[in-house]
Order: sequence, then C-alpha cells, then structure tokens
Amino acid sequence: MKRWFTLLALLTVLVTTAAAQQRYIEETFSDVSVTKDITYGVNATVLALPQVGEAIPVPLLLDFYEPVGDTETERPLVIYFHTGNFLPHPDNGGIGGKRDDSTCVAIATRLAKMGYTVAVATYRKGWNPVASAQEERVFTLINAAYRGVQDCRTAVKFFKKDVAENGNQYGVDTSKIVIWGQGTGGYISLNAASLDQYVEIPLTPGGKFIAQVGGQPVPMVIEGINGDINCDSVGIVPPNFPGFPAGDTLNYPNHVGYSGDFALAVNMGGACGDTSWIDPGQVPIISYQVPTDPFAPYKAGLVIVPGFNLPVVEVFGAYVVQEFQNRYNNNAAFAGKTYSGDFSAVANSRNDGYDGLFPLIGTGGPDDSAPWEWWDPATNPNHTSGIQNNPDMSKTKALSYIDTIISYYAPRACEVLGLDCGLVDVEELDPAAMLTVAPNPASESIYVTAREDKLIRSIYLYDLAGRLVKAHVNVDDNYFRVQRHNLAAGQYVMQVHFDEGITSQSVLFH
Repeated sequence: MKRWFTLLALLTVLVTTAAAQQRYIEETFSDVSVTKDITYGVNATVLALPQVGEAIPVPLLLDFYEPVGDTETERPLVIYFHTGNFLPHPDNGGIGGKRDDSTCVAIATRLAKMGYTVAVATYRKGWNPVASAQEERVFTLINAAYRGVQDCRTAVKFFKKDVAENGNQYGVDTSKIVIWGQGTGGYISLNAASLDQYVEIPLTPGGKFIAQVGGQPVPMVIEGINGDINCDSVGIVPPNFPGFPAGDTLNYPNHVGYSGDFALAVNMGGACGDTSWIDPGQVPIISYQVPTDPFAPYKAGLVIVPGFNLPVVEVFGAYVVQEFQNRYNNNAAFAGKTYSGDFSAVANSRNDGYDGLFPLIGTGGPDDSAPWEWWDPATNPNHTSGIQNNPDMSKTKALSYIDTIISYYAPRACEVLGLDCGLVDVEELDPAAMLTVAPNPASESIYVTAREDKLIRSIYLYDLAGRLVKAHVNVDDNYFRVQRHNLAAGQYVMQVHFDEGITSQSVLFH
C-alpha cells in the first residue's frame, strides 16, 4: 500500500503556535548573511570574440548566503544558477539573467533561513541565436550548454577544494550538494545531472550534435578543444578550426583533482539535451515546469529563438526527464512517498505518476512560463517581453509559487541528503471507506462526513497551481462544512487528515 509522509513539525505549526521549528523544512533562522562576488573559478568566455578576436579568461563569481547565528559547521549546500538565455543581461532581451534577480534572492534567502548554505553563481554566456544557418545555432548553443556544465562542476570543485585545503571556511558538507537551476540555469542543472561523460555528445542518436566541416562529420564539442567535462584539462584550438584562431584557449583547468559530482539536481523550467544522456544510477532530480511553456518544451520539442521564430534543436523537458528518472529508478530516495502539507497531492494529480515532477499551472495564460518570477516595471520599463510571459506578475504571486516549490522540495531533499527532518510515516487511506464528500461539484459549500468512529483532525484545500487556499485545523469531529466564500470556480484538491492517516481527492466549485 502506498504510504504518505507527514511533515511533523510543519503540521504542528499549522495546528499550534507553540511548536519548535524544524530545520531544513521551515525557516528556523531570522537573518541571512550574504558575501558577494566570490571568485569560484576562471575560464574562457567567447563574448569578446568579435572585438578581440579570441576567447579571453574571466572570473566566475558567486554570492554566498548563510544563516546568521548558525552553530552547525557542516551544512548542506545549494548551488543556484540563474536564468538568462545563455546571453548577458540586458542583451538577452529578458528581465533576468543576474545573480541578484528577484527570484534568485528570494529562493536563496528562503533556503538559508531553513538552514542551508546557498551559492548563487554566474556562468559563461555566449551563442548566436540569430545565425542564418540552423547548424551554427545548434553548434553555438551546445557549446554554451557544455560550458555551463563545466562551470557547474567548477563551482562544486571550488567548495570541495576549500574543505580540503582551506579548513572549510564556508561551513559546508560537500557530500550534500544540490545543483538548482532556474530557466536557462535549469538547462545547466539537468545537463550536469545527466551528461557525465563527454562521449555522450558525439554519440547522441541522430547525429544532432555533429557538424559538417569540409564535407566531413565533426563533433560540435571536441574534448581536446573544449576541455573535459570536469574542467580538469586545457582546451586548445587547432589550426583551421572555424571561428577561433589557432592556439586559442577555450578551457582553463580549475581545481584539478577534485570531483564535480553532487547529490541532487533541481530544475525550474529547463530542458535536457537528449534522453540518451540519462542513465541508471544518476542523481535524483526534482523538476518544476509549466506544461504550456513556450520556451522550453515540457515533453519533447524544438528550442525556438523568441522573437525570431528560428528553430534550433530538439530537447527534452521536465516531463520526459522525470519519466526516464523513474524508469531507471534514479529517484528511489523519494519515489513512492508523498508528503502531507507540501502540495504533493496537487503534483500527483497531474504528473502521471512520475515522482519528482511538479507541473505548475500559471495564472496568466498559456504563455505564463515562469510564474515564480517578478520584477519592478518602474525600473525595467522597456522589458515588455517579460510582462507578456507573466502578464499578471506580482511579488505576491511569485512568492506563492516559490512557497509551493520550496515546500515540495524540502522533504525530498531531506530523503536524498540524509537530513534529520522529522518525517513521520502515515498511511494513505481509501477515501471511500473513510468519508463522504457532497455535493461535488458544489456551488457554495461541501459537506465532509466521516464514519462515526473516525474523527477528522484537519482539512486542507489546494488550488491547481499548488497553493494552499484553505486550512481548517482542530476540526476534531466527524462532520465539517467547507464553505467556498471567495474561492474562484474551478477544481481543487482536498486533503482530510485522521489519526490513522490521510485521504486526498478532487473537488469542484462551479
């Protein structure tokens, strides 16, 4: 029988005000310290190529968040990569693309208050989305993604080297590292989790990452030129290589001898280059995506350059990634477990059984692809494209989605990272054997009636965006009336809690 897991501390806070807070599940610290502009590596960027004629080395920077007053000396670490279309802001045409984007700061601060350390990191940019030839668009994009994977592994290695050689000045546990990507950063987190061998790129089925040079097939990424995937080797351009002068350095080794491996990946709106890169035994992945996302396919589809309608290459979104993760049992640490109070019922009602996938529904129409983002139009008056992608954007809306994202992430990370989060196993009960819910659909009220020998302890109602919209605690009766009040017409997920376990079912107000 499937089991539910209740977040004991979280539910206690909902029911009473006197309970202690649980680290890694809730915010247990009130203040966060941020150390900005830490150099975690140096590597070659192609952004200056048109001006100087070669790739040049640039520092790779991160901002480090940690809770104030923490006495723990080895804490889990989240390395967070922002969005940005692999182009620098504001040239990327979007509202985001920096370490201090609103969403980056909000999520990093929230995680730090929960007891995590967080490194919000930049990465190398540069590709040609408006090249006249599709092959050139594919070539420059796969190289940008490959550099992103190298930078991701460089950041991991930076902290492992610090522990080994500098006395762990950041106070992290390098066995508990999470890679988290938002938008374009989601491409980095997914590809870093799946692409663990360079050879998988030239061997990708269909030859989609093979170029024709002088009538001969040539891999678009070559280890001797681009450097190895762990960023341990020098990448040198040979004579007659297109686009770069002979002898140019495209990769500088960083923190050689340290592993770039990590324990968990989180993806918000990214995609994976190819499913052939996903293998059994790879790290667990948690994914969030709007199924109608026009910029990253939810299943399989072409990357399209916004504003130009130019096709690039087929990639695979969160739905397909999580399908393969579950097929290979890579999410076994949390698969088959559902956590009360973290919106699992909402995710499971629409993810087709793929554990770790949370399809989010934007409230601003089908193009609302990033409902976790917000910005101040007064300071960004020219970015109308961002408003089109999130037409009803507001800080309140974005934070409500971030609440859902964090809540869904927290218990799963506890399982994967082996954190002591106070999870208690509770049985899933058959709703037909426990209660009746009527009328359903309803116009104003729904009456929940349990068996005479069972007491309803609490009732939670979630909308399809995954947000908690009603919480009735301390019910302690076998009958309760759930009133609609100001709820909009639509479908909701109702969780009813008993001493013996919980039930979950859909209800509809019309």
